[in-house]
Amino acid sequence: MTFMIQHYVNGQVLHSASGRQQDVFNPATGEVVAQVALADQDAVNAAVAAAKAAAPAWAETAPLKRARVMFKFKALLDAHHREIAALITREHGKVLSDAMGEVTRGIEVVEFACGMPQLLKSQFSDNIGGGIDNYNLRQPLGVTAGITPFNFPFMVPMWMAPLAIATGNTFILKPSERDPSCSLFIAELFKKAGLPDGVFNVLQGDKAAVDGLLQHPDVSAVSFVGSTPIAEYIYSEGTRLGKRVQALGGAKNHLVVMPDANLEQAVDALMGAAYGSAGERCMAISVAVAVGEVADKLVDALIPRVQALKIKNGMEADAEMGPVVTAVHKAKIEGYIADGVAEGAQLLVDGRGLSVPGHAGGFFLGGTLFDHVKEGMKIHREEIFGPVLCIVRVPDFASAVELINRHEFGNGVSLFTSDGNTAREFSRRIQVGMVGINVPIPVPMAWHSFGGWKRSLFGDQHAYGEEGIRFYTRYKSIMQRWPDSIGKGAEFTMPVAK
Repeated sequence: MTFMIQHYVNGQVLHSASGRQQDVFNPATGEVVAQVALADQDAVNAAVAAAKAAAPAWAETAPLKRARVMFKFKALLDAHHREIAALITREHGKVLSDAMGEVTRGIEVVEFACGMPQLLKSQFSDNIGGGIDNYNLRQPLGVTAGITPFNFPFMVPMWMAPLAIATGNTFILKPSERDPSCSLFIAELFKKAGLPDGVFNVLQGDKAAVDGLLQHPDVSAVSFVGSTPIAEYIYSEGTRLGKRVQALGGAKNHLVVMPDANLEQAVDALMGAAYGSAGERCMAISVAVAVGEVADKLVDALIPRVQALKIKNGMEADAEMGPVVTAVHKAKIEGYIADGVAEGAQLLVDGRGLSVPGHAGGFFLGGTLFDHVKEGMKIHREEIFGPVLCIVRVPDFASAVELINRHEFGNGVSLFTSDGNTAREFSRRIQVGMVGINVPIPVPMAWHSFGGWKRSLFGDQHAYGEEGIRFYTRYKSIMQRWPDSIGKGAEFTMPVAK
């Protein structure tokens, strides 16, 4: 008998009346481990009403008191670190060590949010002229919402909720229906940390829930992470309806290997970045750009490593890669592999047909490696989101930069080289939002900000860090003059310094 994962509204579980539900799988076994309720408009309205009712008092709560809740929340996350990671592995499939890392990176954003009293400090200009002082505030927006993907069911919500809440907003999380259990665990820990009811709410669901949040007049801002088509839809619909929107889309991340690179380090980097989390990361490296004479050596080094990947249930300690998230997603990835073969790419390692002992029903794929991939091929153009690495050969550095800059996505990129000038030129010329130099997955730390360029980001602000604070607050400038400077008659000119 499977249990039902419900919504969380106004500090308690809200049982869905929609009658709609969806299976939640353990990807390693293929078994249904739960069912998740899918929200209807009544559930959306209830979540927004609770968040709206809680917003005025929470906005007026002192930033220091809000930060104290964050400190308690962070301590609870530390105490339940492994438990959260196990939930992720059970419903997503990534190996436990990777899930532990995801939790750590999410906690880092909570730590950043604990400093909100300092981060919200404003500027003050004394006596700008005529006895007038000028200062500024950053004030909360009200009800905010986050729509998050299946690949990071804990970390991505932490990019959003802690900053939204610490800056004085209320928040509604719409997690992926594929791995929803983390969302309720987060809600429980927020409540234990002393967060008032209604400040953090969870709305389980699918497109109906997304559209309900976008169309609701009381939702002021929406943050999203997912595929580019949906990011573009959310951005266009949300902004059309007058909302502030931050929508992070898809990626096709390249790693350039120069002839002078440390080959062993480059191969290690590609293995972890391409096949970690079964390639289901928006920062996964899915294209290796081999420059000049390094190509053959790179291929020869990669083939045995890909073939030797330890692919198991993610709960096993020595597993290097687990299953992909669903049978539907597995079939989609297999379709991309077939497309690559049909278009003439050289399939060096074929991950299809993998059988994991004791897990016949699991959604497993082996690591896949293509060589001689061309720019126009579908496997280079589109985001596969699976354990598939494509090698593109180019003659020189300039060709590598041009190849990457022509791509519609500009999320993350990496360069492996031993030459400082090459690294400097690459960093300046590449049209990508996050750049790694001898770093394969350049995910910024919590006090910086995460986001891509081109069709990898819709909106003006990146996620978390200072950009996140700007997204979740409105800037207000205040000019003041006190009675002893009044009474000099009407002034018909713009105030200026005298």
